[in-house]
Amino acid sequence: MSDLFSNPPALADKPVPAEPLAARMRPRSLDEVAGQAHILAPGKLLRRAIESDRFTSLIFHGPPGTGKTTLASVIARTTGSRFEALNGVESNVAEIRAKIDQARAWRDLRGETTILFIDEIHRFNKAQQDVLLPHIERGVVRFIGATTQNPYFYVNSPLVSRSQIFQLEPVPVADVVMVLERALADVERGLGALPIAVEPAALLHLAGKSDGDVRKALSALELAALTTHAAADGVIHLTLAVAEESIQRKAVVYDADGDAHHDTISAFIKSIRGSDPDAALYWLAKMLYAGEDPRFISRRLVIAASEDIGLADSNALRVALDAHHALEFVGMPEGRIPLAHATVYLATAPKSNTAYVALGLALADVETGRTLAVPTHLRTPTRKQLAAASGQPTASMEYLYPHDFAGAHVPQAYLPEGRIYYQPGDQGMEKRIKERLEFWRSALSREGPPPES
Repeated sequence: MSDLFSNPPALADKPVPAEPLAARMRPRSLDEVAGQAHILAPGKLLRRAIESDRFTSLIFHGPPGTGKTTLASVIARTTGSRFEALNGVESNVAEIRAKIDQARAWRDLRGETTILFIDEIHRFNKAQQDVLLPHIERGVVRFIGATTQNPYFYVNSPLVSRSQIFQLEPVPVADVVMVLERALADVERGLGALPIAVEPAALLHLAGKSDGDVRKALSALELAALTTHAAADGVIHLTLAVAEESIQRKAVVYDADGDAHHDTISAFIKSIRGSDPDAALYWLAKMLYAGEDPRFISRRLVIAASEDIGLADSNALRVALDAHHALEFVGMPEGRIPLAHATVYLATAPKSNTAYVALGLALADVETGRTLAVPTHLRTPTRKQLAAASGQPTASMEYLYPHDFAGAHVPQAYLPEGRIYYQPGDQGMEKRIKERLEFWRSALSREGPPPES
């Protein structure tokens, strides 16, 4: 713990040799930050706010390894501020208050500004987050929060409303390669003191497999460099084969109950709806690779079969249900085969949402309109007898049994006010449904419904 007679917490300029390469290569200026051009390029809002030292509270959210913690430390260094860090997993209210008391003392006695960085801010409960509010309002600390979750759902609204929100994206492959090259060339912080010869394909492999996570790419590079013996020429040769051993499985950014989960299933369903089987298969593959529950996927296929294909191809629902049952029967990994079968079938099937839309219109009438009584001729026999006993005319109680008529159809009213909700489309099998329904509705309008009581 620092006091007023010691130097304020500083961001070390000299690396600690025992630190991992990813920690030693942490950027020290905005120009060294990899990726994030959408918020840090010259002229962008966040960069202008940092360079002019005109910001109050910030929240960064994005996948791991995209530079949230790094950016917070760079901001402190750029603005000449003290940097205090807490973690939402480990810290408590007492530690928050202690950091705030220190910040107040530095501000009042030495005019120092303190940036209080809280990683995994979504891990704090409401009471812990609320502790920050008055001190942010009074300018005791400048708050920077970081989270892998959507702050609009996982951070308290009062804290969100007092902060500017910036989303960090996975770092592009080209930028990750540039960071790796910088680490290989840096003698003081990186691996520049080692005699390393690296194949360009090896760097591309490490960058691609890291899936936008700079920390993972640097860790893999360090592992490759430190575990590969020098050749007879005294040089450590990092080939593609060495790189493949150092980072064997790609780390797909995917959280089981967070943004990646919801965004990916949304892209999957929208690709099916948009009749793009290639995109649908890609998102299906991503979910399966990342460990998504395959039963969740099969349930969404069943929903899509009715919501988006509907009566244009009623067989789609049967295919989706069969895929769900086949998955339960054979398990994984073979269960992915019927999932792919159903995905391609649904994506290439004709589309119609008319039944779904029609139900929505009917539900709106039930919820907001006058509740309609069941017509007398449609009531159960017991109900009709009670109606007759009450003196209602018997003519209004005659139900016409459709199977007694040609084509198993006879015009009669089934809804008192004759409302129309279902408007069939002209895709796939629904064309034939449209023709039949238009004929039946025209017959009803010509002959009219039986008289009502």
